[in-house]
Amino acid sequence: MATAYVQPAAANYYTMPAHAPQRQRGYRLCDQCGAVEQPQASRFRLCGGCMTTQYCSQECQKLHWPSHKAICQHTASQISNAKPVSSGMVDESLVKNLRKFVSAHSTLLGWAGFQALQLKRVPANVRQNALLVELDYRPSSDSLRRFSIRNTHIVPRTYITDNDPLVGADIQRREDRCRRSGGIGTAIILVQCGDISQVMPVEVDSPNRISWDSRDDWADVLRHFVESGRTDFKPISTTARG
Repeated sequence: MATAYVQPAAANYYTMPAHAPQRQRGYRLCDQCGAVEQPQASRFRLCGGCMTTQYCSQECQKLHWPSHKAICQHTASQISNAKPVSSGMVDESLVKNLRKFVSAHSTLLGWAGFQALQLKRVPANVRQNALLVELDYRPSSDSLRRFSIRNTHIVPRTYITDNDPLVGADIQRREDRCRRSGGIGTAIILVQCGDISQVMPVEVDSPNRISWDSRDDWADVLRHFVESGRTDFKPISTTARG
């Protein structure tokens, strides 16, 4: 795999503890102190270098910099060296648009990875496999309709972790943190358009804390929301246990 563009911290989602006032999925986690984002109070800031890792404050960002520096500079280098191609021509906006796509559809992509890997039924799959989402790119004035789903594949997790040691190490760090807090590990979604790709790791709670319904039609749902340009996806839970 020729990965020209890798962002290993594209998404870092967390389920709030049961004792929290509101137990909802999809809030970001500060990469330094572990605080959970409360959008109604304040939004987390993104690292200006990799534009992926989130922090609750400038202080946390400064404290985390010594450990974040290597992967941040590596990611920034991958971005600047990327040579995106669309329809046989270089399209310098593709990298930026792919980043926006993953950000806009982060909840949908995380849910699709959870369903594709069947993590509710077989939690051990999180250590074995990953979801690869292949996109087609079409320049458009509508920013939400610049990509379409070409195909989806279940691939060995090593397809991503062994491709780049720094990315693999960053994913392992998240995996260890997730398991220490009682989760099953980090699910990996790789979003790829031609030779340009973005890695999206999602820390996953234990199945008994997740109320999402299991869906075998996840690929159709993913395609529908992307093709419709919709960013309002929310996972369905029809029962307390899903």
